[in-house]
Amino acid sequence: MSYLTVPLNTSHNKKNFNCGKELLDHYLHTQAKQDVRRKLSVCFILESEENNVKGYYTLSSTAIPRELLPEDFKRKLPPSYNDLPATLLGRLAIDNLYKGQGLGESLLLDALKRSYDTSVNSIGSMAVIVDPIDEEAITFYKKYDFLLLPDSGKMFLPMETITLLFKV
Repeated sequence: MSYLTVPLNTSHNKKNFNCGKELLDHYLHTQAKQDVRRKLSVCFILESEENNVKGYYTLSSTAIPRELLPEDFKRKLPPSYNDLPATLLGRLAIDNLYKGQGLGESLLLDALKRSYDTSVNSIGSMAVIVDPIDEEAITFYKKYDFLLLPDSGKMFLPMETITLLFKV
């Protein structure tokens, strides 16, 4: 399995990262390393040849309350599950120096591939969940068929859809 990204490590130069969204910049500068150490998430880095961070995303485990899912998805799932296992794509950001090069899509596909591989080989996950930071992020995820979860602000992409991208 080959991925575009590598896990965050001490060789990565994070201090100059600037995507223009304070919450995402601040996270990488001050919290990502701690979250990784505490096993709260894993941060994956798209690095330049000089170990600068071109972009990053985080993945962690989450659950979707059954009542948030659209009816057509609920019907396909066993009624005994109140909370359904999923993967949280918590953050995804590209440094302003690299915007407009398709790296957001590349990072998203990398995250979906990691999520798919994990769901097949290690830990069950029926979807990838995102919690878009703003309207620009919602528009981005809609382009890739993420669906809004009613009354939550979150979006999801079912693993059966992701499977179509990667199943060999």
